[in-house]
Amino acid sequence: MQGGRPGGGSHSLMQLVIIGNGITGVSCAITARRLRPDAHITLVSDESPYHISRPALMYAYLGHLRAQDLKPYADWFWAENALELVHATAMRIAPAQRQVELSTGAVLSYDKLVVAAGSVSRFAAWPGQDLEGVQGLYSLPDLERMHRNTHGVQQAVVVGGGLIGIELAEMLHSRGVSVTMLVRDEHYWGSVLPPQEAALVQGQLDAHHIRVQYSTELTGILGDTQGRVRAVVASDEQEIPCQWVGLATGVTPNLALAQASGLETDRGILVDRYLQTSQPHIYAAGDCAQHREPVANEVAIEQLWYTGRNQGETIAHTVCGEPKPYQRGPWFNSAKFFQLEYQTYGRVPARALPTQEHSFCWQHPAGTALLRINFRADSTLAVTGMNALGLRQRHDTWDQWLRAATPVTEVLAALGAANFDPEFFRQHEPAIVQEFNRQFPQYPVALRRRKGLFSFM
Repeated sequence: MQGGRPGGGSHSLMQLVIIGNGITGVSCAITARRLRPDAHITLVSDESPYHISRPALMYAYLGHLRAQDLKPYADWFWAENALELVHATAMRIAPAQRQVELSTGAVLSYDKLVVAAGSVSRFAAWPGQDLEGVQGLYSLPDLERMHRNTHGVQQAVVVGGGLIGIELAEMLHSRGVSVTMLVRDEHYWGSVLPPQEAALVQGQLDAHHIRVQYSTELTGILGDTQGRVRAVVASDEQEIPCQWVGLATGVTPNLALAQASGLETDRGILVDRYLQTSQPHIYAAGDCAQHREPVANEVAIEQLWYTGRNQGETIAHTVCGEPKPYQRGPWFNSAKFFQLEYQTYGRVPARALPTQEHSFCWQHPAGTALLRINFRADSTLAVTGMNALGLRQRHDTWDQWLRAATPVTEVLAALGAANFDPEFFRQHEPAIVQEFNRQFPQYPVALRRRKGLFSFM
């Protein structure tokens, strides 16, 4: 199967082994099956026998979804598509023999191997972090532990202020648990959100009676005589009673298999633009991969659902004989902070550099919605990023604007095209354009009326 380019080779029966059945591994498997109907494809996972939707874990805890609803594909899907599932841990790769050793004692041979091992929760070696009732939330086993260990809990502490931190707070709040969050930044998600966006999220936390202590870190966790958490100690030496602690301090690439097998690693498994590792025939993608030479202004480790999906699809083309370099395209993400929906596209740093770009921000007077558009501070006025809270925006529209480096004046003139809210929702485009004209009178955008609605020129 070795050819003169990545993924090159004959079209004989290919043995494709994929370590991990998250969105990256499954996207790779489904795409490879479409490209190579004759290939033998095996997915190995120690988390669960079937692929689950990781973003849906929260909704299973809230009671909005049943356990079986976590599976995006019915159980018959795998056999129907000739995708073999193996529930085991991959212990070591033998590149010379092209084999993977499993925890069951079985050995899988491969022509091409994809490591999509995902992430593990990142902890800081705090005293007491191994006590009962202390955990992160990343995997299905984590969710099952949280179900068990929060039963009857009255007080909980969540350490960290990112997306997982606020999810944990909402999950606990739904069961009547009193929640205190410890956040080391000066405001919520200070490394990502500008202060205005953070203030809207803080409004949601206040409305749901979540206590947040900013500029505060965890220094230790105290246990009772039964080995269960009873309190945490904060950096101000305050002792906060609790019966459960959620560590939402981020995730880090899962490198256990790569390091046991001699693959070259840094913070993640190092890969080239074809997502190939330091060993021939072995690829890595998703949360565990690190780009050796990331494109300018892009991160080396991409730990998002859509980047994992795209990387899995990209690798499938390469291993099936159609070499395809990975190209991420404009960054985007979405989340929900209690009742407040959030979308981000392109680059929107927590603090813009005024010499390089302008940052326009509109807020609804009631504090229920916000739109920020960043654009270049040069003659192009090209949009570089957008944040929306409390407004639904169309992905395809913003993706096109960012790829085309569309001037901000043209974006505002056509802003209604990006509105994804139902038609009976209030439209805010006139107020947004009026505020832009107030903040940036040197770049005026005109309004005109059409069919009873405002539109823009």
